[in-house]
Amino acid sequence: MEDVLAVYCLPYDPKFPLVCMDESCKQLIGEVRTPIKVAPGQPARYDDEYVRNGVAELFMFVEPLTGWRRASVTEHRTRQDWAAEIKSLLDVRYPDAEKVRLVMDNLNTHTIASLYEAFPACEARRLAERLEIHYTPKHGSWLNMAEIEFSALSGQCLDRRIADIETLKKEVAAWVCRRNNKEAKIEWRFTTKDARIKLKQLYPKIKEK
Repeated sequence: MEDVLAVYCLPYDPKFPLVCMDESCKQLIGEVRTPIKVAPGQPARYDDEYVRNGVAELFMFVEPLTGWRRASVTEHRTRQDWAAEIKSLLDVRYPDAEKVRLVMDNLNTHTIASLYEAFPACEARRLAERLEIHYTPKHGSWLNMAEIEFSALSGQCLDRRIADIETLKKEVAAWVCRRNNKEAKIEWRFTTKDARIKLKQLYPKIKEK
């Protein structure tokens, strides 16, 4: 926990950008009957019945100090999918950065081993050397600022029925564009000092001899 909190206190450095990443999913829901649009004196109406069209996966990357984020929609969340996202992050978004400080949870696909499963060893090593990984602790995913961004995405874009993955991709891309244009930053205020006071019960008890 303190490792992640310490990283959040570091000043902005374009050579070592701080990026938080997380994954989520969205159930694709189709309409059985065409909804009735809002009209003067008449609210919009939707039928309770719906059809399930599967689940789409979402990857979220957010740089809290600059107000940049990227969200992508995929059909799966395999090791290869995560590795492809990391390669894009490093080579497209941060080609000139020495290392990317990456904060994420310790899901079994979020490892350097995934890079080696997706790419030749020399390429996997090249990518791995440009990552400085900081894992959130078990049951501590709330420390990941990407969850804050997912909350915004859910409330502003995903709080309705979306029937297919192509529509979801377009809606998420439009939301990301609006957020990036606003340069919506995240101001993190919870520090190591706060943790040692408010989460004192989580620290080991040291008995004096």
